[in-house]
Amino acid sequence: MEQCSHPEHHDLHHIENDEQFAGLTVNAGVKQPPSVNPYLTRRPKRRQPTVNELVEGILKGDTMMLSRAVTLVESLVPEHQAKAQEVIAHCLPHSGRSRRIGITGVPGAGKSTSIDVFGLHVLKEGGKLAVLAIDPSSERTKGSILGDKTRMERLAVHPKAFIRPSPSAGSLGGVARKTRETIVLCEAAGYDNIFVETVGVGQSETAVHSMVDFFLLIQLAGTGDELQGIKRGIMEMADGIVINKADGDNIDRARLAQAQFRSALHLFPATASGWKPEVLTYSGYYELGIAEVWEMIDRYFAHVKENGYFDQKRSEQARYWMYETINEQLRSHFYRNPEIERLLQIKEGAVLGNRESSFTAARDVLDIYFANTFPPQGTAKG
Repeated sequence: MEQCSHPEHHDLHHIENDEQFAGLTVNAGVKQPPSVNPYLTRRPKRRQPTVNELVEGILKGDTMMLSRAVTLVESLVPEHQAKAQEVIAHCLPHSGRSRRIGITGVPGAGKSTSIDVFGLHVLKEGGKLAVLAIDPSSERTKGSILGDKTRMERLAVHPKAFIRPSPSAGSLGGVARKTRETIVLCEAAGYDNIFVETVGVGQSETAVHSMVDFFLLIQLAGTGDELQGIKRGIMEMADGIVINKADGDNIDRARLAQAQFRSALHLFPATASGWKPEVLTYSGYYELGIAEVWEMIDRYFAHVKENGYFDQKRSEQARYWMYETINEQLRSHFYRNPEIERLLQIKEGAVLGNRESSFTAARDVLDIYFANTFPPQGTAKG
């Protein structure tokens, strides 16, 4: 069959309408509408609040302004970071008047249910509660803490509660620093109880311990050898151990685990606070023993405020985070240097090819970095 060679017949009309196909007619199709709705009106870009507006809103307890300030803290954009630091500087004099409680536990221990119940118990006594999370692995796991937030069903809708998942990317140091800065903002906004939750059991416990007043470890009974399920270092950090799901047929196992943990704690050296960590049982699901857990925490705060350890620990933490921030900023400045990025690739190839030792390669990279960052006086920066 001879094809029609006229371009118009191909581009604008159906070929079946050509004269050679007598008796065949194909109607033209409906004109395609534009891919973008012509009636769509673009909303003007939301104006960003100033530093003064953010600070004023935070001090009034405006959760919207608090959320926007926390977003600035979590941002990697340098301009946002500078603005966030201004806000934090203004809020710092209004912070420090809260009880900071770290909560951790093995996966499946019921942290989210427990936080929901603990939080409601705290709010019954008055005040406000902020729940923050440290999840350095969320970049790989796609942020399980968001699921945890949905399990805090009653707390998530409570008007006196503020729940904030951790940043979804970044190193443990970066995520932890942002969480500590968020604590300052929450305290300035009037949240007098701060829960800092860790996701799972790992290195993040050390970071949480360095920013809270009381460290609570949630454990389970009846899962085998309980003492093997947790690292010794985390046991030593705990100011209180609570065994969840002490209900029904599990009560006897919970009491046995309680006795095992108490015996284990006797083997550890005395704490710097002079406080002897307690081991209690409770049921988050059935809300049994919650008041007793909180009475233990009240006794701890009374103890450390009386002997001066509370203020001493806060001072040590402030100093620790100053140096941690310096370390993080130095690392970031080093690895984001374009020349260093190129040089590291070359040196890595030389090390892997056994043409240069690891130590020589590292020294050369650092020498170039320091020479460019701190050039001798009288010379231009390279």
